[in-house]
Amino acid sequence: MGRKRGRDIDGWLILDKPLGPTSTDMVNKLRWSFDAKKAGHGGTLDPLASGVLPIAFGKATRTIPYIMDATKRYRFTLTFGESRTTDDLEGEVLATSPNRPTDDQILAVLPALTGNVMQVPPVFSALRVGGERAYDMARAGRPPELPPRPARIDSITLVERPDADTAVFDVQSGKGVYMRSLARDIALACGTVGHISVLRRTKCGPFDLSHALTIDQISLDKSTQTVDNADALPAPLLDAATALVDIPALAVTDAEGRMLVWGQSIDPLDLVHPLPASSQGEDHLWRAMIGEHVLGLCHVRHGRLRAARMLENHEFFGEHDVDYRRTPHGTDF
Repeated sequence: MGRKRGRDIDGWLILDKPLGPTSTDMVNKLRWSFDAKKAGHGGTLDPLASGVLPIAFGKATRTIPYIMDATKRYRFTLTFGESRTTDDLEGEVLATSPNRPTDDQILAVLPALTGNVMQVPPVFSALRVGGERAYDMARAGRPPELPPRPARIDSITLVERPDADTAVFDVQSGKGVYMRSLARDIALACGTVGHISVLRRTKCGPFDLSHALTIDQISLDKSTQTVDNADALPAPLLDAATALVDIPALAVTDAEGRMLVWGQSIDPLDLVHPLPASSQGEDHLWRAMIGEHVLGLCHVRHGRLRAARMLENHEFFGEHDVDYRRTPHGTDF
């Protein structure tokens, strides 16, 4: 007998990921617990990292790319004096240094590490090199030479110095920034070596710790289910469109919404609620809404408004809706 496909469940669960398991471990565990047909996560956290891990079910998985690209916030502790193979506590010691920077020395190096910078990823990362994962190559004794990659670091704040060996930082960053690399680079810029000893993500796009549930707050034991509560979810979910709240809203009519859902394009000048002239660039995303309901994302391409990624399909408008693929009004020219 094949694996049961699971239920159609839509929404976001924001997990306060514990130390130890991988992000994929937690997705698989919660997908099983929710009996969900489809699930994914909005940005990997290392096993030795905790904090905000957005987990998407059903329609919400369509918005994962926008969470992956979103601004994130972290708090980490940098331990000076030892560099490690993994740039965190998990790795073996590579080098040591007796140097311990002062607060002023730390503050002096942070501006050069802030903004649009080039960052060398950790050797123990999931990047592919010639079809292999970097961490697999490193574990096999063939650590790859990883070239620097563009990274956006919005801010680095020195929060406290618990002692001479450690410093705590808050960081706001864009997509694909490695906190382990940043900790390593801060130490090197201060004339010493170091690694991350504590890492916690406090925000990921619109989601922060106020939205997060610990694994103990989620009902994972299916044996407690009864006939009366068999359809109940182990925890409440946030709406799938919650991931898009930072994207500007565009009110559309039913007819315009149908056209976008059917994959048709619209002349921006024909919109009932026109786009601001300053926001019609081809890199600008809009959250298409009918009333308070989000249909999905749209953008201007080749001078016409088109769907970028829809949460809804034609079923949202009813089984007997007009097929805009076949009507002259919806024809693309």
